Amino acid sequence: MKLLVTISRLFVGVLFIFSGLIKLNDPIGFSFKLEEYFSVTVLDIPLLEPYALVIAIFVVIFEVLLGVFLLIGYKPKFTVWSLLGMIVFFTFLTFYSAYFNKVTDCGCFGDAIKLTPWESFTKDIILLVFIIILFIGVKHIKPILSKLGLTVVSLLSFILCLGFVYHVLMHLPSKDFRPYKIGNNIQEKMTVPEDAPKAIIEYNWKFNVNGEEKIITTSGSYPSVDGEYIGVETKTIQEAYEPPIHDFSMERNGQDFTQELLNEENLIVIVSYNLARAEADGLNKLKAMASMAVNKGYKVIGLTASGPEEQQQVSKQYGLNFDFYFCDETALKTIVRSNPGILELDKGTIKQKLHWNDLEDLKLEQIKKQPNESSNSSSKNENILYLIGDRISTQKEVEALDTNTIESISIIKDSLEIKKITDKNYDRIFKVNIKEIP
Repeated sequence: MKLLVTISRLFVGVLFIFSGLIKLNDPIGFSFKLEEYFSVTVLDIPLLEPYALVIAIFVVIFEVLLGVFLLIGYKPKFTVWSLLGMIVFFTFLTFYSAYFNKVTDCGCFGDAIKLTPWESFTKDIILLVFIIILFIGVKHIKPILSKLGLTVVSLLSFILCLGFVYHVLMHLPSKDFRPYKIGNNIQEKMTVPEDAPKAIIEYNWKFNVNGEEKIITTSGSYPSVDGEYIGVETKTIQEAYEPPIHDFSMERNGQDFTQELLNEENLIVIVSYNLARAEADGLNKLKAMASMAVNKGYKVIGLTASGPEEQQQVSKQYGLNFDFYFCDETALKTIVRSNPGILELDKGTIKQKLHWNDLEDLKLEQIKKQPNESSNSSSKNENILYLIGDRISTQKEVEALDTNTIESISIIKDSLEIKKITDKNYDRIFKVNIKEIP
């Protein structure tokens, strides 16, 4: 029994520390998972949703500490009882999620190791067996340090956990396990390989044949049966391949600009999954950063799941001079654990990713301009359109005008007048005012 307790002690202790540290590296991601559990469609306790981050931090720190306590033999009875209570709760949670298909990923190991609901439940059952062994043989759990040593190690572990979680909250996770990590190309991660597994679905067709119910199974085609059709039930035998990035898009005014923007060479993307919940200090920093990026030749856009009215309100309040595009909220939460967060893309490849606290670390190069480019023109990758009165003009036509006749040139992008001009998307649209020469 003593040997079995020792093996269980090592296995459970190491696993709890490993699982806890992975979630401690990304407490915001774990809080999103808790919000999903607390939602009306799962456990129906939405009152806890605002406290998801606090609960997440408490749970992961407690998880790490329990693993440390078990390994060093600190307060064995308290530790074992706490382990038993935690594993019973999470076993129920994973079973509920798996049986009712409520949450497809429990988040037990964050984004580092993805487990299906039933895999998570199986893992918890195995852990439960080992913890029951510890519960029965708790008398064999002996301290490996002196009383002072146990206190010092326990306190030091708690302080280190607090320091680490504070660091990742104020910046970004130290290790990024998500498909949007620096160096990855978004377009490549959205691509489905030609040899990727296809979905295999079994169709069970029900017919009434001569007064008896008969079931015909096919892979999808309607069977040739002399009988009355009753219904059909489907069963997924094999899931189709799903690319790591499958819910990313960049839309504006009902149009999809994903491919166009992912082909931009120098693109700064400001991500805010919810503008109403964005940090005010972070939003205040964006205007200066965006202006600096534009001056250096970068194209700057925002990416959010908030609606047009909220976009306009925030842009006006904080003086933001860039356009917002729409993207799914879940995707934005996955991209960067900061609200707002900043990305630099080069033809879809993530070159930099920063928390708003680290905006001063954003490194932007001065991009060369096209020869003879005027101060009013845009970067070489942008389309330009001019409106002179009711007439649409090209840049060459405007340059051919007598400069004495031009009173002013102003950007009218986002103006309702654009809709009267053309349906094509232009990066810069100017209105040229002509003054009368006597």
